[in-house]
Amino acid sequence: MDAQRQAELVRAVPYARRYARALTGSQGRGDALVAQALRAGLPEDLSPSLALYAAVSRTAPDNASHAIPQHQRQLLLLTALEDLPVADAAAVVGLPPADARRELAAANDAIRSIAATDVLVIEDEPIIAMDIRQLVERCGHNVVGIASDEAEAVEMARSLRPGLILADVNLGPGGDGISAVERILKEQDTPVIFVTAYPERLLTAERVEPAFVISKPFEPLALAIATYQAVAGGLTLA
Repeated sequence: MDAQRQAELVRAVPYARRYARALTGSQGRGDALVAQALRAGLPEDLSPSLALYAAVSRTAPDNASHAIPQHQRQLLLLTALEDLPVADAAAVVGLPPADARRELAAANDAIRSIAATDVLVIEDEPIIAMDIRQLVERCGHNVVGIASDEAEAVEMARSLRPGLILADVNLGPGGDGISAVERILKEQDTPVIFVTAYPERLLTAERVEPAFVISKPFEPLALAIATYQAVAGGLTLA
């Protein structure tokens, strides 16, 4: 592998971790999947980043318990979470673009039919919290509370027992979103999605990190897909 291709591959690894964690439902399984894909070798006919996504997609074990087939979930995550064009996502999963578009349409219909869940939002900026509430409710979910600091988040999670937590990482003077989530998960098994403007900082595999990470700003579809994967895929911290 030449130096330029190797440098591109190194830059792609954090985002492959995000994809793999969302696909498998945990940090541990996702990071192990990326390592396994790298050991297995990458397709030579794709760019380094697409080749790594493809290797992860092909190596991932299929979980037949999901309501949405694996290749459709992969396409959803690649286009909505990783922001790939449909043609690139199709190349990653090995489908013609026209077939990928049909599969995405079917997957989007399935996402919209999935039952809603109760969501606790952890966000210290009131305007941003209001925007997140509107996005979450447009996705068909019910926001049961908004916490602005770490202590409030822990107490609200304890009393409300939400089906999902949507957390900002930086709560300003009110503490740290990851610390709040770690405290919450000591008491209850609740899937969590983290929202951050700097996702690569949470994808180093150097410490306990989230499985579900959405980049700010995000689209409602990305939230809907991440919500489905979080609820169906397991815990956020492995």
